[in-house]
Amino acid sequence: MNKKSKMISKLTWIVLFSFSCLSCSTSSQPDLEADIVIYGGTASAVIAAVQAKQSGKSVIVVSPDKHLGGLSSGGLGFTDTGDKSTIGGLARDFYHRVYLHYEDSAAWRWQQHSEYGNKGQGTPAMDGDARTMWIFEPHVAEQVFEDYVKEFEIDVRRDEWLDRDAGVRMEKGQIVSITTLSGVTYRGKMFIDATYEGDLMAAAGVSYHVGREANSVYGEKWNGIQTGVLHHKHWFASDISPYKIPGDSTSGLLYGISAELPGAYGEGDHRLQAYCFRMCLSNHPDNRVAFPKPDGYNPENYELLARVFASGWRETFEKFDPIPNRKTDTNNHGPFSTDFIGMNYDYPEARYERRREIIKEHEDYQKGLMYFLANDPSVPAEVREEMAQWGLAKDEFTDNGNWPHQLYIREARRMVGAYVMTEHDTFSDREIIDPIGMGSYTLDSHNAQRYVKPDGFVQNEGDIGVSTKGPYRISYGSVIPKKEECENLLVPVCVSSSHIAFGSIRMEPVFMILGQSAALAASLAIDRQCAVQDVKYSELEQQLIAQQQILEK
Repeated sequence: MNKKSKMISKLTWIVLFSFSCLSCSTSSQPDLEADIVIYGGTASAVIAAVQAKQSGKSVIVVSPDKHLGGLSSGGLGFTDTGDKSTIGGLARDFYHRVYLHYEDSAAWRWQQHSEYGNKGQGTPAMDGDARTMWIFEPHVAEQVFEDYVKEFEIDVRRDEWLDRDAGVRMEKGQIVSITTLSGVTYRGKMFIDATYEGDLMAAAGVSYHVGREANSVYGEKWNGIQTGVLHHKHWFASDISPYKIPGDSTSGLLYGISAELPGAYGEGDHRLQAYCFRMCLSNHPDNRVAFPKPDGYNPENYELLARVFASGWRETFEKFDPIPNRKTDTNNHGPFSTDFIGMNYDYPEARYERRREIIKEHEDYQKGLMYFLANDPSVPAEVREEMAQWGLAKDEFTDNGNWPHQLYIREARRMVGAYVMTEHDTFSDREIIDPIGMGSYTLDSHNAQRYVKPDGFVQNEGDIGVSTKGPYRISYGSVIPKKEECENLLVPVCVSSSHIAFGSIRMEPVFMILGQSAALAASLAIDRQCAVQDVKYSELEQQLIAQQQILEK
């Protein structure tokens, strides 16, 4: 063997040895341990972690996400407040911290504070009397969550994905540890699943439901298939043909229209309300990026929208909701918009790989929609001219091509726990004796399917907007499993509720409220060395009130 060959051989051995040592190090790394292990990177997860630290407990946040805050930092800045007087505790502290940010003149980079219209969703964006700000830019929300992490010295492990097949170790009805795909094991006394998907809950064997229950299950009116029910403005008000050749059923259906029958009114089904990205757009010339043309763009996918325009519809910009600095929280509006209707049914149970595909499909659809609106000649000239003034905000989501890092998972799994919240609870027709927070937002579901009516025209189904009878209590039983299934898990996001009750509960401020309450209950269970189901509500209530949670109005 010559000198050069010996050198290559030696280098090869060093590389192989290094990989071998790395493998040994990874597989033999010690377990990490905390009083409370929180799985998820949502706003609920961060708030739960803050409360755990305030309660004197050690905590680890195991986050699949690199960015903290979920939808609150992922584009949903036009907050669904409902009755803001029901928002207390750390949730209110979050909106107070946002307020303090915008009190600084340096926060107003792209417009003067005085130029901002102060429009909020049912409330002023900036409430000077209460020193809260309900409308904000994504990066501002994310910074508040990062400030919490730094201030309370919270241990956050990012990009850590639960091994959903074999990563949950159970003993005697309790979770002992969870292990991620990286091979790290996290041990805890209490666990909180604060994900939008409920992966930890499902892997622990806790009962849950996906889809819409039949109205007969809980004696509800607004839960199951809602054919013929047309709320908001998210339906086809004009007769529009669903076929590639208008009026010719043999020509095939346009993109996004289901060939299946919608089902009978009130029946349960597997369908989910649609997902979308809450885009942050800008009309400032120095802070906007032109809408990109996505790979595989096909204008034929938006032919149905072209026909909506041809019918005279002109509401494209009604949900370009203003947030500070000449930006928007742009949401779905109208019969054909950012909601990718019918394309998410398999998301809750899908493997990680398939979920990534679904997320990319939603991204491509929505980017294609924006490009279509800005460029296609079938779009009315006045719409294209207005769209030309908008683009993706250049200073948001800077590590993701200015595109939101969080898909709006409006609904996935929902636990069937110790108590199931239904529309009867949101209407306060039943007494909740163990409240841990309050909700108040309208029963709100987006469309779940787009189908062909018997008369041969297209229609959407599933969009519901029904007001509650005022603020309502949310039961402690809705965030804990049945005792026989798991004794040390709390679920403040995929709560135990029917589909339509979840339509009101599923708001970001409520998720923060429930995250804090879950952490208080977990801490109390540790102190009393009992199952979460055996926590005395009288003791929990005292702690909730001490932390300024709102339990009644």
